[in-house]
Amino acid sequence: MANPALGESDETAGAVATYKRIFKEVLDNRPSGMRIRLAHAIGKNRSFISQISNPAYPVPIPVQHLHTIFEVCRFPAAAKAAFLEAYGRAHPRRIGRLDELPRERTIMLHLPDLGSRKRNEQLDALMQEFGRRLIAILQDEK
Repeated sequence: MANPALGESDETAGAVATYKRIFKEVLDNRPSGMRIRLAHAIGKNRSFISQISNPAYPVPIPVQHLHTIFEVCRFPAAAKAAFLEAYGRAHPRRIGRLDELPRERTIMLHLPDLGSRKRNEQLDALMQEFGRRLIAILQDEK
């Protein structure tokens, strides 16, 4: 559905829905738990993944998450090509930035269960922030 207030055309809305359908198909064909793994990999919650993979929602997928999405979800080549073509139609200026973005990789770190959802979330956030800060320091040294 187009949103004229945001300057969104019917064509753009259709292209967004197209790439989201492709993304949803890939997710639906992956093992259970893929949405939560992807959410952790990009530092968001599972509801964000639901929004960006639902063709009914106009929320675009941020370009900085595309490399991680392709890696974690293991997009088949044909699906990736179709996705990128639709993404380029929907966001012609953003797609050009994809090659400029640094590629990321995901690692899994096993941490103890602290016995509290709140404490576990705080530890997870701390580790993610540590990783972001470390990367920023390493990139400044170049």
